[in-house]
Amino acid sequence: MSAQNSADRGKDTRRRLLDAAAALVPEVGWGGVTTRLVAERAGVAPGVVHYHFASVTDLLVAAGLGVTEGLLDHLAAELSERPGIDEGVDWLMGELSHYSGTDPASLLVVEMFLASTRLPDLRERLADQIGRFRSTVASWLVERGYRGDAGAAAAMLAASVDGIMLHRALDPGLDLAALAVPLRAMFVAP
Repeated sequence: MSAQNSADRGKDTRRRLLDAAAALVPEVGWGGVTTRLVAERAGVAPGVVHYHFASVTDLLVAAGLGVTEGLLDHLAAELSERPGIDEGVDWLMGELSHYSGTDPASLLVVEMFLASTRLPDLRERLADQIGRFRSTVASWLVERGYRGDAGAAAAMLAASVDGIMLHRALDPGLDLAALAVPLRAMFVAP
């Protein structure tokens, strides 16, 4: 029983560290997250951080990838439920309305993209997540009758989502419904 409780406490501590790191990146930036800040936020001693993670960078990578995996899996699953391409694009634009570009999730993703230019492991793992998302979107497009290059169209849609989020940070009044019109037009049969 004691070993199980210890294992559960360890999992709980690791989860708190990951949650703390993911929350701190949008607040102080990727480079501003320290062992001390994470430990304080998670309610643990600073040494506990390095017991669970070899470095703060390893912690940030794990935390960020956990968040992006959840976001991408959610988007892919929900998009796959849409019966048509137009409905899917409209749903996606509606979903983006929940993100201002300056909200914590958007800021974390932007910080991760920037950090991935300096961290090959993060770049590779993030690219793998995005690749799986694009593959799901490409399959969804084909299943709904898209006759063009579904892989290229899925990449363009994913890149459009990223770009829209960057632009929303600069232009909060960006009309997502209006942006859906040219996005839907991208999927008209060639």
